[in-house]
Amino acid sequence: MEHINQTSSIRFILLGLSDVPHLQVVCVFALIVMYLVTLSGNILLIFVVTMVPKLHTPMYFFLSNLSIIDISFSCTIVPKILINTLSTDKSISFLQCAIQMYIHMVLGAAESLLLAVMAYDRFVAICRPLHYKSIMNIRFCIYLVAISWTVGFMNSFILVLPTLNLPFCGSTHVNHFFCEIPPFLLMSCVDTRLNEMIIYISAAIIVMSSFFLTVISYVHIVTTILKIHSIKGRYKVFSTCASHLLVVTLYYETIMIMYVRPHSTHYHTMDKIISLLYTAVTPMLNPFIYSMRNKDFIGAIYKLHDQVCF
Repeated sequence: MEHINQTSSIRFILLGLSDVPHLQVVCVFALIVMYLVTLSGNILLIFVVTMVPKLHTPMYFFLSNLSIIDISFSCTIVPKILINTLSTDKSISFLQCAIQMYIHMVLGAAESLLLAVMAYDRFVAICRPLHYKSIMNIRFCIYLVAISWTVGFMNSFILVLPTLNLPFCGSTHVNHFFCEIPPFLLMSCVDTRLNEMIIYISAAIIVMSSFFLTVISYVHIVTTILKIHSIKGRYKVFSTCASHLLVVTLYYETIMIMYVRPHSTHYHTMDKIISLLYTAVTPMLNPFIYSMRNKDFIGAIYKLHDQVCF
């Protein structure tokens, strides 16, 4: 087959979520709602944390960074999906595709590491409460967040550059709704086992190590909680990390299914749904999961409301 010359002039065709008209209408409506809720929920969280001094703690500092990642996820992916679904021109330039793929991978790696950092924060708060302020000082928190973002940028460069340098055969149609690595591997004319090996190594180093660090933190947390004799006391302590545990579960389930499992010769509808979960649904849910039962955050919102109104 003739190889496509990869230059900045190439345009890929994104096949989208569905080619069924009535399903497209449903998808567009659902995505618009999720996009608006994601932006409003995460912006509100960042605004409240910034404006209320009581929330200037390591946990809310990490939550604000997570909200920035969630907003970026949605803004990188969802607008292009909506444009492609509503427009007859479903193409995306090589440069746009490269930028979208790069940013997406940066955010994915940064979120994995940030969730591990947040688990460590909960470990220190519950298992080392007397040393919490000295350990989780502002300089150390900034250092942890900076590492998360730096590793994300480096990892994305290592994964995206080899993928976009692959020769693609014949068609430039991408069986996906945005530029993600797996469908591009299936489009290539050459053996992509080396690329897949790089992905597995990256997943092992970043995703799996972040996951195991999170698990280790929660093993210590659970052990500490079980030592508390009062059931009410156990519930109170566990409630401080229950939201994070739920977010971690949602995130890692989708990421591991997407990137750790072996790739088949076809990109199925289920793969698209999984991608949609961690790029659109999870960013929408995160601020509500963290703030829904958080008395400090709810109290801060009421306080800001009273200050504005009176």
